[in-house]
Amino acid sequence: MNDALKIGILYSTTGPYGSMGRDARDGALFAIEELTAAGKRIEPVFIDPHANIPAYLEAAKHMLRNAGCRHIVGTITSAARKEVIPLVEKHDGLLWYMCPYEGFEANENVIYVGGCPNQHLLPLFDHLLPGYGKRPYLVGANYVWGWEMNRLARELITNAGGEVLGERYLPLEETSVERIVADIEQRRPSFILNNLIGPSSYAFLEAIKALGERDQAFSAENCPVVSCDLMECELDDIKAGAATGQLCAASYFDSVDSAENLAFKARVEAQYGPDRRVSSIFASAYTAVKLCAEAILAAGSDEPQAVRRELYASSWPSLFGPLAIDAETNHAALPFHLGRINAENGFDVIASRPALAADPYLTGKRGRASPKLRVVS
Repeated sequence: MNDALKIGILYSTTGPYGSMGRDARDGALFAIEELTAAGKRIEPVFIDPHANIPAYLEAAKHMLRNAGCRHIVGTITSAARKEVIPLVEKHDGLLWYMCPYEGFEANENVIYVGGCPNQHLLPLFDHLLPGYGKRPYLVGANYVWGWEMNRLARELITNAGGEVLGERYLPLEETSVERIVADIEQRRPSFILNNLIGPSSYAFLEAIKALGERDQAFSAENCPVVSCDLMECELDDIKAGAATGQLCAASYFDSVDSAENLAFKARVEAQYGPDRRVSSIFASAYTAVKLCAEAILAAGSDEPQAVRRELYASSWPSLFGPLAIDAETNHAALPFHLGRINAENGFDVIASRPALAADPYLTGKRGRASPKLRVVS
């Protein structure tokens, strides 16, 4: 390709998930800087929808119709992703989605670099149920992520012979959590699954911390709050110490001890300084952009069918290890890590699994022989 490769970068850097959007933008732009330094001609088209769902659609229209983009890396919430997909389909583009999501989707116009439930929620419950019991309380954001994640959790608990003690939802940005916490205190679950987002999640963690200080039964050691969508870049938005000891599942943590990650963090430090912590969303956005650009260059065309053929043909070096995209589902095989929040606002990895093939519809046909959870500490 002789012309500069145009890639749309679509993230909200303000609003309830602004911390995630800013880190995703930085990860994407860091990838573009590295590609440019290596002699690749990349032209990013960045638009910030400011967490406004209709604005995502307008931004995608501009990228696909006016700016010459065939590929968009972006969106964070499932609501935004689902808003953009029909337009990407219409223009035969590719959306590169890199956040953990609730599954039950596989679209030929989307490359899923973020994990689906058999890569985060299921191995998380493999760890939780034997260690803490089968009587959880479920909280979630009042949209598709919260609904679907909690629905799956109910099925897992029921199939394991357990009981869901309560299930409550909050609108995005709602921070009045007192009634939910009072209900949790009364029902006394064995653990809490937190599918809230942004300020709602932060307020909830702070309130649970206060509850644990009144009643040790609700300390992080005895009744952990567990999440699949809490990231390093958000921890500074939470009151100091309020999240310490709580658990989160992810495909990447800053503390992952691998040669690829140590080399990557050294490059990030050279760019941003020694205090910059790499979040899972920074790493995923970086990976999505690198994968997108390298596949287009290998194909010699940004035509999606040619790009997909290149993606399927081999595995790709990445922070997650060799990254393979499944030709049937367009999902990446991803590792699983379980992290515990430490006093320095980072995650200590306490258990891991190597890459799990994605099974977005939970058919049981993929990853059936998944390796057992390796407990680190």
